[in-house]
Amino acid sequence: MNVRFFILIISMLYAINCDAQRRRTPVFDWDAKMDQMGLVDVCHWEPSIQAYLVYRTANNFMGKPLYNRKLTKAWLHPRAATKIIRAQELLRKERPTLSILILDAARPVEVQQLMSEWAEQHKNNYYVANPEKGGGLHNYGMAVDVTLVDANGDRLPMGTPFDFFGPEANTDREDELLKNKQISQEEYDNRRFLRRVMQQAGFQSVTSEWWHFNACTREEAVKSFKPIREKEPPPTPPTSPTKTKKKSRTVKQSNKKT
Repeated sequence: MNVRFFILIISMLYAINCDAQRRRTPVFDWDAKMDQMGLVDVCHWEPSIQAYLVYRTANNFMGKPLYNRKLTKAWLHPRAATKIIRAQELLRKERPTLSILILDAARPVEVQQLMSEWAEQHKNNYYVANPEKGGGLHNYGMAVDVTLVDANGDRLPMGTPFDFFGPEANTDREDELLKNKQISQEEYDNRRFLRRVMQQAGFQSVTSEWWHFNACTREEAVKSFKPIREKEPPPTPPTSPTKTKKKSRTVKQSNKKT
């Protein structure tokens, strides 16, 4: 009994120490970083837009929080933010009781790397952009994941959950999905309505995810914008021109200059 009590006390002390260590560990302030980069808090610009950042929770495809406690807002590049606000205006004109709910916005490259490693392990690279190849538009604040909610905050049915990896989430197979009763008429109509509003606001949809919208092309983002990362990578040293070695000569050359 005494031994068990001793082990229990040691375990409790160890847990308390680990928690204290975790609290002392500096947490990178992503909100400050994105603000410094010139990104904007969409919900501050337009309070009627709602946000629930899925990757701050364990309710995502990796099953654990990927954003730390200092990434709390839906940040976007001003160009993308202007478009999402326009989409909200168009939405409210047609259906005043609905609102856009942002599920993910600007995403750090470090988080993208974790996702990419998971995708590599699970042979699921189709759905996750590789940061070593430029990453995705989330990494530049130029993509947003959204759905629609009603006046009570309940999400409209879209046929699949967010982050569903499968053909049921595809936008280019919706007629087939409806015909095969894999999605309902209501889910079909909701998807098409969301997509129409977002496209009218200037976004581009993708075929693999009904919730994902880009504010520009990947080529433009890579060329024009900086990726969101904790530290800038060291500059690549310039390549020195290859020097051709002179062939040795048997005659001794003069040190004099002409």
